[in-house]
Amino acid sequence: MSALWYQKLLWFLVAVSLLVTIHEFGHYWVARRLGFKVLRFSVGFGRPLLKRTWGRDRTEYVLAAIPLGGYVKLLDEREGGVEPGELHRSFTRRPVWQRILVLLAGPAFNIAFAILLLWGMFWVSGITEVRAVVGDVKAGSPAAVAGLASGDEIVAVDGQAVGGQREVVFGLLDGLSGSGRSELTLRDAQGATREAALDVQDPQARRRLTEPELLFDGLGFQFWQPAIPAVVGTVTPGGPADRAGLKAGDLITAVDGEPIADFRALVARISGSPGQSVAVAYRRGGVESSVRLQIAAEQAEGRTVGRIMVTPAARVGWPDAMLRHTELSLPGALGKAAREAWDMTLLQARLFSRMLSGQVSLKNLSGPLSIAEYAGESAAAGFSAFLGFLVLISLSLGFLNLLPIPILDGGQIVFQLIEGLKGSPLSERAQALGQQLGILLLLALMGVALFNDFARQFG
Repeated sequence: MSALWYQKLLWFLVAVSLLVTIHEFGHYWVARRLGFKVLRFSVGFGRPLLKRTWGRDRTEYVLAAIPLGGYVKLLDEREGGVEPGELHRSFTRRPVWQRILVLLAGPAFNIAFAILLLWGMFWVSGITEVRAVVGDVKAGSPAAVAGLASGDEIVAVDGQAVGGQREVVFGLLDGLSGSGRSELTLRDAQGATREAALDVQDPQARRRLTEPELLFDGLGFQFWQPAIPAVVGTVTPGGPADRAGLKAGDLITAVDGEPIADFRALVARISGSPGQSVAVAYRRGGVESSVRLQIAAEQAEGRTVGRIMVTPAARVGWPDAMLRHTELSLPGALGKAAREAWDMTLLQARLFSRMLSGQVSLKNLSGPLSIAEYAGESAAAGFSAFLGFLVLISLSLGFLNLLPIPILDGGQIVFQLIEGLKGSPLSERAQALGQQLGILLLLALMGVALFNDFARQFG
């Protein structure tokens, strides 16, 4: 395993351990406040690394070896004998509404933690959004048919005003995965507004749009980006560029005689030519040279793409005219954070339900490898980016645990609601069957997520 993957694994463990602790603390804190007896509060599974017994109830606090989960064990007469004096503190003897509050507390704490992080980020730094200005539009694509043109700014999606590129992406995913149609409000360079409609009715094409990183390829347009010079920054040892003799600082000027304007044009030219032998013209120290190299063919998101394994020398920042910054007061930041968390959670719910119905690609399910990669990349991008990653994962953890799957909090809440309605608990047989079905469903989801992970890593 490379040093880079060790760093990604470290940040993954930091994120998971923190969010699991917050989730379980939610169950623990509410249970204690409502009078349940807590026997154990464990972060992680498996062999205990640290254990301490503390408090009037002699609760065990455990840090276990496998930090991919945790649990709060409450006094429960279904799991063994309970002293008569303690029966009133057993889980099954507490009122149904209190049991439901304890079960809701874990997901609620994850969502509240995300809101808290967003609140702090919005108040301290404000909100900086990149304007959703259209760049290249591919002829004959849905974007071209709709009338999008380079220089247009997308200011609303399906009647909802958008502040920047991120909100446009979410709006397009929501609209196109549902009805297959998104109504856009565009503003051209002269300030005039007009309406346009992106329409993709073919079910397979629509589902493909929802695959990771394929939305804009399928629609046929990209957001405008500042040009990055086609100057080589790093060269991967043993890669095509390295074998051909290209070095950091080389300015690539043409591929097979086709002029290269910037690094984005280089990527487009190379990625579309997997396995081909091409002549690369470059300038080094003012001297023009040319070399022939064999483009590598790699699998990425289900496609074969070309790679010469170089990175650009420098990143070019966004011009001020492309950025929209908003400062928020303390109450304003809290309101914005709450709305953001609510909107993101609702979007997760809609996309997940559409995934189950086949409208959204299952390739969006991510397992531990992908999450570890995202954790490492966000940490490398800076503290703010890592906090943004924690927000997304915390909201996802809260949402997933509310799903009505018996092994999760949401499924247990369903059991309690049924008991409250019928006046008696479900039979042990019915609960056991529900648990077994829940485990099978969860294993199926985890299997798809792991398959996606390996497909992304190894093609």
